[in-house]
Amino acid sequence: MATGRQFSREFKVEAVKLVTERGVGVSQAARDLDLGETVLRRWMRELTQDPQQAFPGKGVMKPEQAEIGT
Repeated sequence: MATGRQFSREFKVEAVKLVTERGVGVSQAARDLDLGETVLRRWMRELTQDPQQAFPGKGVMKPEQAEIGT
């Protein structure tokens, strides 16, 4: 079974900035970065909703997720 690619927090933030700060369209940015538009839109939503906790990293949970698991 194929595994999904993993991207660093920095890559995700820069991808979102292409759209939000540099005015590149979502479709164009997704093509340029070889991403699905849905992935890029999800990253945009996550970063907008919680900039400090967005993309916590591999194996790291957001505080509210940790509370659910305990």
